[in-house]
Amino acid sequence: LIFADIETVNKKIDNAKKKLKADKKFAQEVELFEKIKSTLEDGKSARTIEFNEEEQEILKDTFLLTMKPILYIANISEEQLSNPFEDKNVAQVVEYAKTEGADVIPLCVKIEEELASLDGEDKKEMLEALGLEESGLDKVIKASYDLLGLMSFLTAGEPEVRAWTIKKGTKAPKAAGKIHSDIERGFIRAEIVSYDDLIKEGSMNAAKEKGLVRSEGKDYIMQEGDIVLFRFNV
Repeated sequence: LIFADIETVNKKIDNAKKKLKADKKFAQEVELFEKIKSTLEDGKSARTIEFNEEEQEILKDTFLLTMKPILYIANISEEQLSNPFEDKNVAQVVEYAKTEGADVIPLCVKIEEELASLDGEDKKEMLEALGLEESGLDKVIKASYDLLGLMSFLTAGEPEVRAWTIKKGTKAPKAAGKIHSDIERGFIRAEIVSYDDLIKEGSMNAAKEKGLVRSEGKDYIMQEGDIVLFRFNV
């Protein structure tokens, strides 16, 4: 990946130097790409560099591979499950990941394979026997969503329950547009109950009786685990 990025940066430097001959304002662009090239040639990823807002604007269409978010997975044994970070090899991965501002998820591939073959209560029983609250795969999915700035909201009805992926900070009308553009265009309000509240109360009617179903408008920012009924008119 580093070699691929060096090739990309070299092309950017050449282009910036050509533009610099015509306009001195491109000096910053040349300097920036030279700095990135130097870092890459030292065997470090571009993500290890701190860029200011101006530099980020210059780089927005560069698409360097080593600037992409990264998550490290440490494969451990079943014996290490209770204290994975005490293992010296995992500790080394953690130290390396820190240099890139990245997280590390320890998981046992063998255990994950067994869990993948189980459903419902059987999977829950195995997790409890291992002293785990969730599988390593679930941790990877959650960490990946956080890394990419994503979240999910739910819609529930007679035919099906569905999860919809959106960017964190998305407002209700835009979230409605993930389902259908007409819902976004004709958005009136969103009736929302949290997943935890619905599970605790057992039904939507019970949640309504407790005042746990909220009516939110166009400025509402969606939250992880919101269960939503969008009201709209087109």
